[in-house]
Amino acid sequence: MKESGGGRKQGAASPCAACKLLRRRCAQDCVFAPYFPADEPHKFANVHKVFGASNVNKMLQDLPEHQRGDAVSSMVYEANARVRDPVYGCVGAISSLQQQIDVLQTQLAVAQAEAVHLRVRQTASSFWNSAGHSPTSPTYSGSPSSKINESQAKHIFDMDMVVDQGGYADSMW
Repeated sequence: MKESGGGRKQGAASPCAACKLLRRRCAQDCVFAPYFPADEPHKFANVHKVFGASNVNKMLQDLPEHQRGDAVSSMVYEANARVRDPVYGCVGAISSLQQQIDVLQTQLAVAQAEAVHLRVRQTASSFWNSAGHSPTSPTYSGSPSSKINESQAKHIFDMDMVVDQGGYADSMW
């Protein structure tokens, strides 16, 4: 993440969002200023609510400067997720997305099975039509396995795919 340009500039009178929320003077070397600009107070408010200003300060001080932007981005994401879902946070969002993937994969598998089913029916239908005979006609000849009456053939090719999708409607979104 690039450092945002809304941080505290030399000579600027406006403190960063962190110092404003904490009601303290924003020093020139404020560790929060580059990442929590004054025009985005909600960013720091959620991070402060979840992690605490002292902990965030310690985390940022312990990191090299080139990693701080990514760390702040991660903290902001986790804090926003915790505010939306105090119990599960990011894990709840990830779990919900995983459930959606599972549902979509099931739907894809059903659609692929239906496509195979339709191809098999079409192939069987074109085979019997190209021979000029129906499977039940008296002139129909062939291998013993081809002497199948029409109802048996229909039963073989009609594979009903039943998928219980009752639990899929209860998405977390």
